[in-house]
Amino acid sequence: MECVFGLVGNGFAIVVADTSAVHSILVHKSNEDKIMVLDSHKLIAASGESGDRVQFTEYIQKNVALYQFRNGIPLTTAAAANFTRGELATALRKNPYFVNILLAGYDKETGPSLYYIDYIATLHKVDKGAFGYGSYFSLSMMDRHYHSGMTVEEAIDLVDKCIVEIRSRLVVAPPNFVIKIVDKDGAREYAWRESVKDAAVASA
Repeated sequence: MECVFGLVGNGFAIVVADTSAVHSILVHKSNEDKIMVLDSHKLIAASGESGDRVQFTEYIQKNVALYQFRNGIPLTTAAAANFTRGELATALRKNPYFVNILLAGYDKETGPSLYYIDYIATLHKVDKGAFGYGSYFSLSMMDRHYHSGMTVEEAIDLVDKCIVEIRSRLVVAPPNFVIKIVDKDGAREYAWRESVKDAAVASA
């Protein structure tokens, strides 16, 4: 029951993901960070099979870093999104990854942007997007309340509305969410929304 969503505001982009690591009927942990910092001004939020998600996002992160080492300049957000789409398209014909991605970034020339990339290598630049069962509710809330040029406070308020809706309407809703933001000052963690904390393992 994964939930990943994001939106673009006035000078920033926000991505949000649930933090549950689930297999079958078991919850393994509730503090799994599914949003990776690609570089100083890019975030990649992913949903899908755990192994594919971790392996593919790390692969993209290392290749984005390798490009910067080799060429001395970082990839733009659009270039990173197209590279990611290309790698998914190549894998689709060999050994496909079941992973859906929202890639957010900030560029000095073009400002903030958000890219929607699904597991069959579809790429779209969007103002708001979502993956997972939570998308049924978060997309509805964003259709109703989103507008261009939102402030950070307005965007966080909308994010909280989406989280409340997911928790109250989804039959097996994830309890915890992590919120990350990217703007001219870089990519960073903004906040957590927790209703369950992992219990410490009792010593024998």
